[in-house]
Amino acid sequence: MDNLSDALKKLKITAIDISEDSLEGCLDCLLQALAQNNMETSEKLQGSGILQLFASLLTPHSPCTAKVAHIIAEVAKNEFMRLPCVEAGLIPPLVQLLNCKDQEVLLQTGRALGNICYDSHEGRSAVEHAGGAQIVVGHLRSLGSSTDPASEKLLTVFCGMLMNYSNENDSLQAQLINMGVIPTLVKLLGIHCQNSALTEMCLVAFGNLAELESSKEQFAYTNIAEELVKLFKKQIEHDKKEMIFEVLAPLAENDAIKLQLVEAGLVECLLEIVQQTVDSEREEDIAELKTASDLMVLLLLGDESMQKLFEGGKGSVFQRVLSWVPSNNHQLQLAGALAIANFARNDGNCIHMVENGIVQKLMDLLDRHVEDGNVTVQHAALSALRNLAIPVVNKAKMLSAGVAEAVLKFLKSEMPPVQFKLLGTLRMLIDAQVEAAEQLGKNVKLVQRLVEWCEAKDHAGVMGESNRLLSALIRHSKSKDVIKTIVQNGGIKHLVTMATSEHVIMQNEALVALALIAALELVTAEKDLENAKLLQILHRLLADERSAPEIKYNSMVLICALMGSETLHKEMQSLAFLEVVSKLRSHENKTVAQQASLTEQRLAVDS
Repeated sequence: MDNLSDALKKLKITAIDISEDSLEGCLDCLLQALAQNNMETSEKLQGSGILQLFASLLTPHSPCTAKVAHIIAEVAKNEFMRLPCVEAGLIPPLVQLLNCKDQEVLLQTGRALGNICYDSHEGRSAVEHAGGAQIVVGHLRSLGSSTDPASEKLLTVFCGMLMNYSNENDSLQAQLINMGVIPTLVKLLGIHCQNSALTEMCLVAFGNLAELESSKEQFAYTNIAEELVKLFKKQIEHDKKEMIFEVLAPLAENDAIKLQLVEAGLVECLLEIVQQTVDSEREEDIAELKTASDLMVLLLLGDESMQKLFEGGKGSVFQRVLSWVPSNNHQLQLAGALAIANFARNDGNCIHMVENGIVQKLMDLLDRHVEDGNVTVQHAALSALRNLAIPVVNKAKMLSAGVAEAVLKFLKSEMPPVQFKLLGTLRMLIDAQVEAAEQLGKNVKLVQRLVEWCEAKDHAGVMGESNRLLSALIRHSKSKDVIKTIVQNGGIKHLVTMATSEHVIMQNEALVALALIAALELVTAEKDLENAKLLQILHRLLADERSAPEIKYNSMVLICALMGSETLHKEMQSLAFLEVVSKLRSHENKTVAQQASLTEQRLAVDS
């Protein structure tokens, strides 16, 4: 350390006139001290005020320039030194050095800039201001095809510098993307796939950039899918596979890239990983199994990639994924059920799957998770059943297979995601199925739970679906018994509230259900309708210019049905309905105008 103090003094006093040999000796002494104790040496260096002198020593033609840049690179490994480096004015001369031809100078300059940028807003801003990134991207292009060790080392440093420059900074990442860095990096990955340090650096850079939406479009125009799959097939180590997974996951959110990954053979790699890790209890194998099966499900979210793997229901991938459902591994059960839900995104696939017994597999899976079951598996299996129930031809088949009964076992669930999917599945199943709607609508436990969930204010999805199922039970059964069950269990007020929903489809469903109640069981429901202030709501819907034509039409149909109640009729007169209805005779929608005339006549006759 005495040598270090001497070197610092010497530098400080004679930096301007110092001979090159003497300067080199001082710099070697600094490098040696930094190698022995970086932090302590850096603190001394900062205290001595030498940093400011380094700016004048960073000249392209000096034989000591590489050593000065090397010292800055070592010093900037310490967080507390990055801002002093910027304040000492080191960034502009360092960026100028990026234009020189000497490989050692370029290497140490790249390291210095990369280390100063690491987690340093000031460092990044200074490099951006000096135009450093543009020059580095240019180097990556011009050196990209060189496979000699020195060039590959330089490429690795430059990739690292750009990574530190843009890490978790959307605007700097966008800037690099606009400079065309993505195709350049993909090309590097292809050419230098044998060089693990450079490959890793490319992967980390991809991981950073892939999070940005605009990058995915650029990636889609490269052969990134092919390169990553090729690289993935070569990997044996868990850590390396994980690095590639971290790039694949954000990229696979793009539909075009999903298809490219499927065509490049990623699915086969994923299935192989599942096979290799399914019975393992090693932590890293469990993690790999989860990542591979999750990625598989993600690939199925793209319409084209999904259809390609479905292959008319005869695809080997589809068959393999189906075999996951009866597995004893929760992660595979989950991925299998989610995959079915993703395959079940068009009528043709749904019809084929129901014909081929997939419903039974899902019901068996649900059965295994009724008591203290895995919530994510329950949610996934119910999602799959809900999607399968959408085509009209599947509903009766699924009902006769006992799907409604299997789903009702989860009525006691306290988990909102499960409640939400359960409600959606039942609503899909009873669509236009009179018998099923009547049977479920008379199920007191179900109706009581629906009424309870209609008040789940913390879970808007559950609340909305409960209201919709309540309405659907009435609309599809048109049954007096169903209406009585719903009235007796306090469901009317929720249907009335539903008529004020911000969603037109829900308003409509509520109004149609209320009209059926008024037509079939007005006496039973009269008191509840009055207490829920239905007429005031209808008056507001008719008077509001923003109400959709179908809302106005169904509101007037409901008013006519409510006239059968003396109490409600009196309230109608006091609310001056005649006035608001007569205005609607001139409505631009003919159906609304006609219904307004009919309603006006009824109101006028009965007043």
